[in-house]
Amino acid sequence: MLFGVYNLGRIIATGRVASADDNAIAIVRFQRLLQLPDEASLQASALGVHHLVGLADRYYLVHFPVTIAVLVYLYLRRRDVYYWAKRALVLATAAAMVIHIVWPVTPPRLLEASGMVDTGQRAGTSVYGGGPFAAMANEYAAMPSLHVGWALLLAMVLMTLTTSRWRVLWMLHPLLTTVTVVVTANHYILDAAAGALIVVVALALSRPGGPCAVRPGRGGGSPARPR
Repeated sequence: MLFGVYNLGRIIATGRVASADDNAIAIVRFQRLLQLPDEASLQASALGVHHLVGLADRYYLVHFPVTIAVLVYLYLRRRDVYYWAKRALVLATAAAMVIHIVWPVTPPRLLEASGMVDTGQRAGTSVYGGGPFAAMANEYAAMPSLHVGWALLLAMVLMTLTTSRWRVLWMLHPLLTTVTVVVTANHYILDAAAGALIVVVALALSRPGGPCAVRPGRGGGSPARPR
């Protein structure tokens, strides 16, 4: 179902590039109003650090493998937490895809007015440059950022598995992902913030006692319990 919604968004966005550009420019203007850092300046600074953007391009690619690996681990070792994470991920992704359809947004790398470089295309590491994924990708789905949202979801879920003070280190993943999507010109800062907000809401709704929580005996798992 989610794939169908995503594919619908790709088809619709293809015929609404002008609107996606206008929406992107609106985001840029709003960010200036909020006096947020300029993505082009951040990328320029990153490009001045040897290998930094190259590492960011590669970190961008671990998005799906890391998400799948964590979900598999949770399924095998902590089934209760797995169902919480899965339900939250589905909710957040569905909400994001509806926004992608209703309000397509051109990413900085495709917006000429942004003045940014498509680092993935230049380095030959872009997932949009060819292959099966490029054919089905919705490249006008910058707002909100599922990269950042999913990264935050994994971090928040994994933090519940331990009481160690070092558990906060899991937050490095969404932090690094945010830096990555900005300096590689895949997302605006507000895209990252929106993706994070959607995931926080989805996790809250999916927690035990929440309206979207998995009930015992319905879905094969018990509610997630922080340790």
